Amino acid sequence: MHARPGTVTHGTAESLPAVTVEHLTKTFVRRSLVRRRRLQTVRALDDVTFHVQQREIFGILGVNGSGKSTLIRVLSTLIVPDAGTVRIFGCDLARDEAEIKRLINRVSVEASFFKKLSAMENLLYALRLYGRAGRGLRVDIVSILGRLGLEPGQISQPMEQLSRGMQQKVAIARAFLTAPVLLLLDEPTTGLDPRSKQDVQQFIRQLRDEHDATSILCTHDMDEAERLCDRIAVIDRGRLIAVDTADGLKRTAANLVGRPVATLEDAFFQLTGRDLHAEALEPVA
Repeated sequence: MHARPGTVTHGTAESLPAVTVEHLTKTFVRRSLVRRRRLQTVRALDDVTFHVQQREIFGILGVNGSGKSTLIRVLSTLIVPDAGTVRIFGCDLARDEAEIKRLINRVSVEASFFKKLSAMENLLYALRLYGRAGRGLRVDIVSILGRLGLEPGQISQPMEQLSRGMQQKVAIARAFLTAPVLLLLDEPTTGLDPRSKQDVQQFIRQLRDEHDATSILCTHDMDEAERLCDRIAVIDRGRLIAVDTADGLKRTAANLVGRPVATLEDAFFQLTGRDLHAEALEPVA
């Protein structure tokens, strides 16, 4: 098991934020297929600053292309920012990348597996990479997958025979079994059936309640954000618009428009001027 938040070497105070992001900026250049057309510069993250407390489930809410996934990729050490600083449990993203990788795990909408291997085989392989082995590991895997709704027979089936919802549950189990201090969730329930979505959401709560995990959840699902998240950051066109509880965001929106705002979706629209279901492409690193 990896160190819990209270034993991180760069700062042991319980009040230490899980994540501190200051003035984070990332710009991409979109290359045109037409040679004479000028290259387009897209600022995916524009001077973003926020913090996440230990054991918090922190939501990042935005339409596709708002910068959510870019932010998660930066926190996952997959993308190097152009400017700004990130600290995860006191570890600096630029200086302590190896240590940060031991503290985090990422679950994205596109979970990667060896499709010909079973869920058990995939998890055993992944956990060996994290240094986990021993006789009790198979028991742990069966227990976690069972809590997520997989039947014993499904655990031994090739991944290609499992539904996308089942594969996503295996990805959640893989993240949990590596004992992350920080779980980065990039649209983990997109495309799942209602029951699978509820199972995954319940498991995220259990990770916090039973194992002191901190989670950052990127989503465009307003109901999911309101049910799961302690606080929610609204991001639009790379800029952080507001950070508050769901009720706090509704109050802020109500003050802007001079009338009550009953839903988080309405609050999002008033704060950003964007349709929640507007389609846009996330800039590619």
